[in-house]
Amino acid sequence: MATPTPNPPPTDDRARLKAHFDVASTSHPDRWAKLWEKGDYLPWDRGIPNPALVDLLDQRKDLLGDCFVEDDAGKRRRKRALVPGCGRGYDVLLLASYGYDAYGLEVSEKAVERCGEERRVNGVRYPVRDEGVRSGESVFVKGDFFEEGWREGVLGEGGFDLIYDYTFFCALNPAMRPAWAQRMSQLLSKKPSGCLICLEFPTYKDPSTGGPPYGLTSQTYVEHLSHPGEEIPYDESGHIVAGARGQPSAKGLERVDHWQPERTHEIGKGTDWISVWRHR
Repeated sequence: MATPTPNPPPTDDRARLKAHFDVASTSHPDRWAKLWEKGDYLPWDRGIPNPALVDLLDQRKDLLGDCFVEDDAGKRRRKRALVPGCGRGYDVLLLASYGYDAYGLEVSEKAVERCGEERRVNGVRYPVRDEGVRSGESVFVKGDFFEEGWREGVLGEGGFDLIYDYTFFCALNPAMRPAWAQRMSQLLSKKPSGCLICLEFPTYKDPSTGGPPYGLTSQTYVEHLSHPGEEIPYDESGHIVAGARGQPSAKGLERVDHWQPERTHEIGKGTDWISVWRHR
């Protein structure tokens, strides 16, 4: 198959973001918050949910099942979905329209406010998808993905039945990737129905150019999610070293499907991939 033509973002956007985040990674949450507070430069905001997620929810019930699950007491409840780094909340509102109780997590109070505005002003864009199950709740929470405090805003016990990562992983400094994988493993429900959905982006970008967004490959997800919490070596050009940690960890996640979506945002056409993960 021919190599797809890359769709890189404008050079000025890339340079401006890179300069904004040219500080210690511990200061990155504050840098994201400053962008939201100012509000005039949000280059990752596409204005709608990613069409690839719409198609996944419509077409892959074989992977996702329906939007209900039995809890440990045998009581039927709506599945809980999490979107870390949810932006204005488009994907959260979409998941709720499919019947999930959907939670959007953002590090910025201003971003959480924008999510509320999107729901209030444009909620009509997210109609109920199945009258038989109705919509779930949409809840927006301020917090640090890697900390525990924000979980107080989540109803119920146990992990999330669905987690969706689109532009969260690629926004993190690569040094944070082991912690990201470990946290995903902790937050994802261990029930057979628990699914982590990764829309892999930007696979077109050379990792040596820095970020955010930081360039990555499908193998980046494989190595980290197969060995959550473990340091994985990278070569001098920023590419992950495949197989360096040997067999997957017993705590690792397993990739159960992987494909290129027919539809996605324009910037990822021909280069985006979807991977779906579960506990082993």
